[in-house]
Amino acid sequence: METSGATIGEIGEHAVIARIRRNVPPAPAWVTVGIGDDAAVLTPERNRSEVITTDVLVEGVHFDRTHGPPTAIGHKALAVNLSDLAAMGAEPRAALLSLVLPGGLAVADLDEIVDGLLALASRHGVALVGGNVARSPGPMIVEVTATGSVKPRRVLRRRGARAGDDLYVSGSIGAAAAGLQVLAMRGNPAEAGSHEAQVQLWDRASALSCTGDAREGAGDAGEAECVQRFLMPEPRVRLGLLLGRSGIATACVDLSDGLADGVRQIAAASRVGASIEADAVPVLPAARAVLERRHAAAWFDAAASGGEDYELLFTAPPRRRRALAAVLRQAAGLPCTRIGRVTADRKLLVLREGRSVPLPGGFAHFR
Repeated sequence: METSGATIGEIGEHAVIARIRRNVPPAPAWVTVGIGDDAAVLTPERNRSEVITTDVLVEGVHFDRTHGPPTAIGHKALAVNLSDLAAMGAEPRAALLSLVLPGGLAVADLDEIVDGLLALASRHGVALVGGNVARSPGPMIVEVTATGSVKPRRVLRRRGARAGDDLYVSGSIGAAAAGLQVLAMRGNPAEAGSHEAQVQLWDRASALSCTGDAREGAGDAGEAECVQRFLMPEPRVRLGLLLGRSGIATACVDLSDGLADGVRQIAAASRVGASIEADAVPVLPAARAVLERRHAAAWFDAAASGGEDYELLFTAPPRRRRALAAVLRQAAGLPCTRIGRVTADRKLLVLREGRSVPLPGGFAHFR
């Protein structure tokens, strides 16, 4: 059937499923039954525990189709799940994809969404083993359930942090929040122009993801890096595996809802407090510049609470700093920064400009 220019409503559910199935690479041997039956059958790994997570992306809440190419939607749908597995120290294994799609969605866009997911899956050895397709009368919904495996004694948890532990964060924070702010401005004719300007920004971001040219920059290059971080976050899978296997980290969480929320999650689960040094928190210069436009002096709070960074926040004892440094040298060049410490006092504080202030809030869906 010729599908050039067609919508999924025109080709129908079975053709949509067949189209997805055609693009999925052959399953590994441990997938006993893959796509095509009522459920998948997987052979469990010996002496390892299964880790299962799920996340849903809702159009208008988690993504806007005008902000970037459809491949970014598929990439992000899997990336947020892989980030959860990384925070547990688990090695990714399999994924299920559920699509709730408006009938007017172009078949070509569907192909790109699946391509984006499969490209990231290939990089991390994830097998797509099934899922579901349904029609939506409203927004698009993309849901992924992912599984991983980990040795039982190497599972990372949010609980386990102890008073005196160091607090570390991978990469940098605030870039995703800044990227969303850039896209919002570019989509507002009164502020920055046109759809063409947005497309050019995305093209620049895609190029920078390959060359790394924006790591130190500001201006257009730095903004493109921030957009890239928002649209196509990089799950810290290797770091999570290293932390889990080494046994050095005492607690870990992924930063889906912001640094401030991550600190709160570890503190609540571990029944401890935390003191964060604002000057130590890594924020890209371009991200700070973008956030200052809207939030002025409150840019740090915006960076700490913005969400969608998908970095890892973890704790480790000071006596293990040398061992941790050796482990982090294996993390493919990903920087990890000590940003504070865990306290027995359950207060959550930020040390900034010579004084202690309360930790800002994080993102919450129903607030």
